[in-house]
Amino acid sequence: MIVAFSVAPSGGPAAQSDGSVHDAVAAAVRIVRESGLPNRTSSMFTELEGEWDEVMAVVKRATEAVGQYGTRVSLVLKADIRPGHTGEIDGKLDRLEAALGE
Repeated sequence: MIVAFSVAPSGGPAAQSDGSVHDAVAAAVRIVRESGLPNRTSSMFTELEGEWDEVMAVVKRATEAVGQYGTRVSLVLKADIRPGHTGEIDGKLDRLEAALGE
């Protein structure tokens, strides 16, 4: 499965004076990267690929890390559940680029 998620704190002193929450997001991304699962982070979401239980465990740990920066946490999650398929975090993009090149 591939999960795309975004997690951010609210209700506390986490935001910088400009409204940024990059320190809290960095704590979450650090957990994702240390998981060893295929992942990538863009300006709005982090994608993570693996089996259901291992992916959800990483999302939970990342959410808990962000929770230390505020009194509430917002989690947005989208999942592509396709049993029997791996390498899709790159495979989907490879197929898209091939289609664009046609």
